[in-house]
Amino acid sequence: MPGNSSRRGAVRKGSSKKGPSAGSGGARRKGLQGRGPTPKAVDRPKHQAHKNAVRAQKRSDASGARGGSRGSRRGKGSSEVVAGRNSVLEALRAEVPATTMYVAGRVESDDRVREAVKIATQRGIPILETPRGELDRLSDGSVHQGLALQVPPYVYADPRDLVNPEAPGAPLLVALDGITDPRNLGAIIRSVAAFGGHGVVVPERRSAGMTASAWKTSAGAAARVPVALASNLTRTLEAYRKDGFFVLGLDMDGDVELPGLELATEPLVVVVGSEGKGLSRLVSETCDQIVSIPMSSSVESLNAGIATGVALYEVARQRARA
Repeated sequence: MPGNSSRRGAVRKGSSKKGPSAGSGGARRKGLQGRGPTPKAVDRPKHQAHKNAVRAQKRSDASGARGGSRGSRRGKGSSEVVAGRNSVLEALRAEVPATTMYVAGRVESDDRVREAVKIATQRGIPILETPRGELDRLSDGSVHQGLALQVPPYVYADPRDLVNPEAPGAPLLVALDGITDPRNLGAIIRSVAAFGGHGVVVPERRSAGMTASAWKTSAGAAARVPVALASNLTRTLEAYRKDGFFVLGLDMDGDVELPGLELATEPLVVVVGSEGKGLSRLVSETCDQIVSIPMSSSVESLNAGIATGVALYEVARQRARA
């Protein structure tokens, strides 16, 4: 019987089922297209997994900002936090560069805290009163005693910057091969400054960097002696040779004993290896001479910092005589 009930798509009275509906003729085609795969939970801003990932990233960034002495060195350019009253005071006395000094709120003051605050004020270092919980985080859980110091990343020179034809006297550089103790690096920088050297070269890998410990051991010499960063020590030494330098390696099995050194007055790069392994093979093959320091038979080897100081003294002595 003709009527509404016979129309296509109409619903029969008393029935819950729908009949076939008319199409849109393609007018709603875009609405029928899919929206792609469901995003991962970590990519959805309102999902807990995304919030956890953001917090983890913030913790990682904060750790990297303070981890120069604990983690890998990041191109040897990460910042560092010195924690503890004695350590902070020694760093300030040694004029270690600093960007901020943190003092815990209501800290029990003593002579070390008062002197640290006085030096920081004189040097224009900002002093921030910080909650102890925040100091715990900044110092990565180490014992800070209510005092911490932020040391900025060291700005390394390029090895080519150490070649200065206008510098007085014959150039004298020191390169480190496998020296991983920053205190040795600081002692070597101090010797370079004491005996007329012009700079220090450290490789990017397997080498100590300019941490607060190196600054302190240098006793201020690090402010006067540039430290250059070499991506490849062997190629850097070869480049110095092309510039007219003689490369001398220090090793207990050297071909020449230090008093018999005849190249002291020439432009020199003195390469120092680690106390245990000595010079690496490629670096040793790059050297023009391997020089040894005569010692008593009861002593197997010298600390790298001491050996460098002895060698530089002999070079300076021969140059003064010439």
